[in-house]
Amino acid sequence: MVLLLGAEPNLRWRHFAELIVDLSAELGVELVITLGSLLADVPHTRPAPVTGSASDDKLIKELGLERSRYEGPTGIIGVLHDAFNKREIPAVNLWAAVPHYVSLAPSPRAALALCERLSTVLGTPIDTTELEEAAEAYSEQVSTAVASDAETAAYVEELEQRSDELEAQEIPSGESIAAELTRYLRDRERGNGGGPKPPPDDLPRDQ
Repeated sequence: MVLLLGAEPNLRWRHFAELIVDLSAELGVELVITLGSLLADVPHTRPAPVTGSASDDKLIKELGLERSRYEGPTGIIGVLHDAFNKREIPAVNLWAAVPHYVSLAPSPRAALALCERLSTVLGTPIDTTELEEAAEAYSEQVSTAVASDAETAAYVEELEQRSDELEAQEIPSGESIAAELTRYLRDRERGNGGGPKPPPDDLPRDQ
C-alpha cells in the first residue's frame, strides 16, 4: 500500500498528475483510491454521508459506486482521475460531506465515515476506535456552541429533519450533494444568505 498525503498544488497540475501516475505505474499499483471532503448542507449530529465514484464499469458494479456525471470546476482530484483513466489504472473517488457551518474545524466524523467506506472498498478492517471517540467529542463540542445561537440552532434542526427524511428514502447521490454545494455557493455570492449567519466564534477551529 502506498499512501500519498499533501497539499493541493497551486500550479502545473498536469505535470503533478503525470508524476503521480508514473510513480503508480512504476510501483505496479492496481487500484487508486482518493479521499476527500466537501462542504454541504448536512448536520454535524448525523453520520457524514460518503459518496463514491469510478470510471471503471467493473469497479462500479462490484463496489456499488456511481459513474460521475459532474460538469464544472474541478480540483486536483479530478485532474488525477482523468490522468489515471487515460493510463487505464483503475481509480475510485470517495467524498465525505462536511457541515458548511463548521468548515474551519477538522471533522473526525467525516474521517470516520471515509475510513469505514474505505474498509468496505478494500475488504480490510480498519481500527477506528480513536476516530469514534473523537467524533463523539466533536459532536458534543459543536452542539454546545450551536446551542448558544438560536438562528444557527434552528438551522441545524432543519438539517437534521431533512437528513432523517432522506435516510428514510434513499442515500443522496454524489451529484445531489454537489448540486447542494453549488446552490449554496451561488446564493452566498448573490448575497441571498445561503444558510444562516456564521457560527459563534467559540466553535472548534483547526489549530
